[in-house]
Amino acid sequence: MGNYLVYLRQLNIESMMLRIVLAMLAGGIVGFEREKKGQAAGFRTYMLVAIGAAITMIVSQYFDLMLNTAWAADQKAVGTRTDIVRLGAQVINGIGFLGTGTILVTSRSEVKGLTTASGLWASACMGLAAGAGFYEGTLIGFFFIILCINVLPFIEKAILPRSKNMNIYLEMDSIQNIGEVVNKVKAEGIALYDVEINRNKSEGEKDLSALLSLHLPKRRDHNEVLAMLATLDGIITIDEV
Repeated sequence: MGNYLVYLRQLNIESMMLRIVLAMLAGGIVGFEREKKGQAAGFRTYMLVAIGAAITMIVSQYFDLMLNTAWAADQKAVGTRTDIVRLGAQVINGIGFLGTGTILVTSRSEVKGLTTASGLWASACMGLAAGAGFYEGTLIGFFFIILCINVLPFIEKAILPRSKNMNIYLEMDSIQNIGEVVNKVKAEGIALYDVEINRNKSEGEKDLSALLSLHLPKRRDHNEVLAMLATLDGIITIDEV
């Protein structure tokens, strides 16, 4: 087994095929999980990112092999050394363009797409590991990426609804309703440490909205707080963001 792994870490047809297929499968599975949740970057995007990263790493190893064998005389004549690691580093830099395209700030001041962007970045790193022949690192990284995407959301849903900090998005009839909300919050002993009011809504939406940042004095169900504020006059929409 050990000798076979040594063989697969060398630059040959079998190892190159295995590296690209491993990157393709791992990246595709991660992307499929994101696509099931309706994210912009899904199955094919993640797969292509992982494959591209794997190919880049294989090319880096190919350059290193050629520079020390067939191209050694030419390199010596030129008198410069080429850093093959730079190709892999450029993959990590380049993936930032894809990640930026998936991150959006909604009209409710919610930031969407951070998990997708970080997943693309992690998928690229996983592809680099596969391309380098670091099979153990690829599989371990794949396991923890899937763990973060599939398991951690359930933990978050169990913990976050009872955390002491919460952000609330409100749409109201008029500016006077803000005062009523603030008074109600203070009467409940809840600390209000930030209020952001927005009057410039797009066509078809209400004239006034606000984003409130609250700190609860004790652990309290967030749905209970939302239900309490929803009973106030003039509240059109209320939601946690």
